[in-house]
Amino acid sequence: MRHALLAGLAATMLGACSAQARPADDDVAEAPARAVVETIAPGTLATRIAAGEPIQLIDVRTPEEFAQGHLAGAINIPLGEFDPEALPDPRGSERILYCRSDRRSGIAAERLAAASGMAALHLDGGILAWEASDFPVERD
Repeated sequence: MRHALLAGLAATMLGACSAQARPADDDVAEAPARAVVETIAPGTLATRIAAGEPIQLIDVRTPEEFAQGHLAGAINIPLGEFDPEALPDPRGSERILYCRSDRRSGIAAERLAAASGMAALHLDGGILAWEASDFPVERD
């Protein structure tokens, strides 16, 4: 009885789905493209920095965490103060965000992507992955 009831419910739902009229492709308004959030591996970032590529590093951790160790040249804008509209001009540099593990930088990257309509990039695994790869950090 239970199987028959479930089978009947499933058939009804499938029939309702397929019975819905679908507009022709020409009638469908294109949804705005959603800006994506991407990650960059520590090794790739290190290679790009070593090659002298123009990169604006933004550390979204607290000032205390930043003082304990950060990537050379990074600026500190804690997540709680992160406003994509108020970021310093990257002057042709690509922005790359990072934090401790990549959770906070992922949130900041989502905000940046939504505000800019462009892809936003953050460090995969954060500074923990950077240090685990034996890349240098500066300490205040």
